[in-house]
Formats: sequence, C-alpha cells, structure tokens
Amino acid sequence: MAEIKTVGILGAGKVGIVLAQLALAAGYNVRISGSGSVQKIALTIDTLVPGATASTNQGVVSKSDIIILAIPLSRYKNINSKLLKDKLVIDAMNYWWETDGIREEVLDPNSTSSEQVQKYFNKSTIVKTFNHMGYHNLQEDARPAGAADRKALFVTGDNHEAVDEVAAFVDTMGFDTVVHYDIADGIMTEPGSELFGASLPKSELEHVIDHFDETEFGKQIKNANK
Repeated sequence: MAEIKTVGILGAGKVGIVLAQLALAAGYNVRISGSGSVQKIALTIDTLVPGATASTNQGVVSKSDIIILAIPLSRYKNINSKLLKDKLVIDAMNYWWETDGIREEVLDPNSTSSEQVQKYFNKSTIVKTFNHMGYHNLQEDARPAGAADRKALFVTGDNHEAVDEVAAFVDTMGFDTVVHYDIADGIMTEPGSELFGASLPKSELEHVIDHFDETEFGKQIKNANK
C-alpha cells in the first residue's frame, strides 16, 4: 500500500468541501476541482478550505494518492475514464432522482450505482464510502480514534486490499468503519435505506447492515431482484 499524502477531490459542492476540511485537519495535502473555472473555485476554496489547492480535474488526479468522487452521480461520465486509470477512487456519490433523472434512464436497474461507476472506470479501483452520512454530520461528528461518541461509516468494494486501505483512511478522517468486500452492498446505504442520512456508532451501524434484508428497503431490493 502506498502512503496517502495528498487527497484529491473531484467536486467542490457541500460534500466535497467538508471532506476537504476533514482531510486538511487530518494532516493531508488537499487538491480539489469543481465544475467552474479554477479561478472561480479558488475563491471558494480560499474562504472555506484555506490551505487546500484549487485545480483542474487533471491537476487533482495527477498529483493525488487517492481520489474522492463527490459530484452528482449523473455527471460522473463527464470525466474521461482514462483520467482515473490505476487510481484508488472513493465513490461518495448517490443516485438521487431529483438531480440524476429517472433511474432507468441513467443506470441499469439490475445493477447498483457503484457497480456502474466501477464498470465505467474499469481501469480504476472503486471503493464506496462517505455517501450515507449527511455533509453536516460528516463535519460535526468526526472524532479522534477511541472517542466514546465516535460514529461509523460503511466501506465496501470488490478489492480487499483497497477496501482495507480506504477503511484506514476513513479512520484518520475521524470515523470508525464497518467493512464489506462486495461493491454491490453499497445499495444498503443509498437513498431509500434506513442508513441514508443516519449518523450512528459502529455497533448500531453493524446491526442495521446485518439485518438489512429485514428492513423495508431491503425487502424491496430483494423482491426486485427475484
């Protein structure tokens, strides 16, 4: 595993900004890009994340050890898949119909969003996390390791080594982790699930994940896959 020194974030919205703040606080160098010009983004970054570097997508990716996708799901194909070749990529995105359109129009209905993201970025390693907790909770609930009131994030992907590396990274960002090794399990934390928007300690997060099939959303997913 290569040491993570620089965190690259594609997306300068609320989630991207909060993750940049957490990464800086954890001692990482941070590079961030957005949909506007670098000059425009730099004004936002200088105000909200002083110490981070605004850049183009290319500048972020080429100089970062890990990449976080923090953009609307409908826009991930705006990024050339070759740009993220051989990169470890965190998928912090969710399918949200209000911004992404009707599901059947943007995704294979028999596949989860992260599976589709991995399929598109087929030369990258995708790990799903940071997606189920609201940006305000990410900002307010980060705690040092061992804190009694620490909250947890779900981390999943198909590559065991990459998932473990991302879980260790998430720990430095201020959260415990619940780890799975199947990227399709990311559906457990997406909009519609009991975990979406929840900020829970590890034991409670584990309980919901372990009993996902018993939840209303879990039953819907199970029936849809029959």
